[in-house]
Amino acid sequence: MHSTVAAYLDHLRGERNASAHTVRSYEDDLTLFGQFLAETVGASADPTQVDARQLRRYSAWLSGRGYAASTVARRLASLRSFYRYQRRQGQIAHDPAGGLRNPKQPQRLPRLLRVDEVIRLLDAIPTNDALGVRDRAMFETLYGGGLRVSELVGLNIDDLDSEQDLLRVRGKGRRERLCPIGRMAMSWIAQWLPQRRPKQVGERAVFLNRFGTRLTTRSVGRLLEEHLAAQGLNPAASPHTLRHSFATHLLDRGADLRSVQELLGHRSLTTTQIYTHVTKERMLDVYREAHPRS
Repeated sequence: MHSTVAAYLDHLRGERNASAHTVRSYEDDLTLFGQFLAETVGASADPTQVDARQLRRYSAWLSGRGYAASTVARRLASLRSFYRYQRRQGQIAHDPAGGLRNPKQPQRLPRLLRVDEVIRLLDAIPTNDALGVRDRAMFETLYGGGLRVSELVGLNIDDLDSEQDLLRVRGKGRRERLCPIGRMAMSWIAQWLPQRRPKQVGERAVFLNRFGTRLTTRSVGRLLEEHLAAQGLNPAASPHTLRHSFATHLLDRGADLRSVQELLGHRSLTTTQIYTHVTKERMLDVYREAHPRS
């Protein structure tokens, strides 16, 4: 690993207080870029000595290796961040990634569950034991607040405001927001908490696995898959599907886009606007099915 890359990763860990997952992602992306430079320039290539033309070649190299457009865009975003840092540090005079464009990505609408499918899923979760109550509380909370699964598993006891049905949530970039989840979700959390059996005194996580430690995002995905399959619903739906469904159902019922942006914790309204395409498709489907002159 080149010394400039190592220094940048140290900057992410220390000054930026980035999570271990974020640092690993940047390390993977920059290591792959180093591999490209080794193949095309030489093993001793210095990433601070490249120009915009080499970065465009790298983008084409990624596409040629079969990476999806979204993956190429993410890897290029890591390079942009790296070179912005190098310029701030005075390591480079000009940012070679400044004009680097992402590959065009196909418009893919998020997978959704209908309102009746979400209700069917939640109501059918068996709650005759503690883990069933936990699962009901978990998925009510995911859908009730439109949470990311990482936000769900990161919830701590002191993040709960049961009087106002609010959660304090830490989203991307460790940005905090207050998130309403509704009375139904909070009532299931209240039923789960007395049955919660932490492995160690002082464990703060709201949602625990059967061993009394914090659940992982992967475990939540597996649990959801099991409950979907039990109801004959699409097992390919993920915890993020509940978040997408939350946003779309709000917009379908008249919520404004800016409010949905705040509820989801999106930094940019552009990110939220994909849901307007979803609701437009539903509107057209209703029109085609119902209008006599369609």
